[in-house]
Amino acid sequence: MAAKNEPVGAPQQVEMWQADAKKVLYAQLCNAFYQREVQRLVAEPNSDRLRRQLKSLPYYIERAATLVANTSSPFKLDSQNGSWLAKQKPTPPEINIQANELFYQHNAKVGLIIPILVRSDEQIRVRIDSLDQVSDNKVHCNELGWFAFSGQGLELPNAQLLTPSKVSLTAACCGHQWQFSKRCLPRVLSLREMLLAGSINWGNVKRLQT
Repeated sequence: MAAKNEPVGAPQQVEMWQADAKKVLYAQLCNAFYQREVQRLVAEPNSDRLRRQLKSLPYYIERAATLVANTSSPFKLDSQNGSWLAKQKPTPPEINIQANELFYQHNAKVGLIIPILVRSDEQIRVRIDSLDQVSDNKVHCNELGWFAFSGQGLELPNAQLLTPSKVSLTAACCGHQWQFSKRCLPRVLSLREMLLAGSINWGNVKRLQT
């Protein structure tokens, strides 16, 4: 029964409004992701690879838009640009080798989403990746290769694995970067990184999403 003075059908109207808002959000995200990926694919020199990527593009864009639209994350969402927004720390996340070794020895699992600090040309950024192999003393990230449990990149010397935390993953998900030890404009995440960001277990970032 409707509450006193509540218009008949009010709950249904709220549900319809929420459904319409979700559809608008989904459409905005799809548009943002298409614009982003088209700009990236223009620079693809390999025609065979370009065709493969174009063929799979609608699937991944729809998947990313659906995931992001339905994700409960601690960030604000800029739907027009398809980006997560959060206040940036004055300095990059700290590297703690002992904490890395302890964490990855006991908690490394295939599928875990992790942050990686990358240095290049006086710039520091935090990227997001996932583990796809775990061995006795090292882990393999899907995109950035092998890392020792200490976090040191074994294929990319300028890359450093970090222990997952809300601080380090916020920097990774929101594209935070620093130039000459000062904050600079955030970068736009790739479609793959947005998919990963939408799959983080924010209830416990050190464990897989269930």
